[in-house]
Amino acid sequence: MEVYRLSREKFSSPLSGVGAAIKGARWNSVGIEMIYTATNRSLAIAEVAVHFSISTIPDDYVMISIFIPDDISMKKIELSELPPNWNSFPHSQSTQIFGDKFILENRYCVLQIPSTVTQGDYNLLINPNHFEFKRISIIDIRKFSFDQRLFK
Repeated sequence: MEVYRLSREKFSSPLSGVGAAIKGARWNSVGIEMIYTATNRSLAIAEVAVHFSISTIPDDYVMISIFIPDDISMKKIELSELPPNWNSFPHSQSTQIFGDKFILENRYCVLQIPSTVTQGDYNLLINPNHFEFKRISIIDIRKFSFDQRLFK
């Protein structure tokens, strides 16, 4: 399967969860490494665009295409399994605890989770500490420019 990640160019390779560990995010606490990806390019764009305005869009983004083998261990999460207010903004600590548990249990390499930005789409959260992670690879990295109409 091919998944996508929109990233600042200087952080595009190699794949690591270091950036997420530095700041923490919806599904991980500070100190917990996790790689956020999307099942399609449009979702990857939306997941990043919600954090910017027209005046704050960096111009050094790249779209990363990532290959995840079909037989890699993956846990698929249903809406009923998510903590209350999982899609609230700002995110609650309960979602970080949920994601931290996925990483720390280390049972699966990938967690498929519903997107908070686009209902019906999914993010794939990758555990870079899982033994199967070495089978995941970057297919392509291409310069990316946001369409300014997204920020009108």
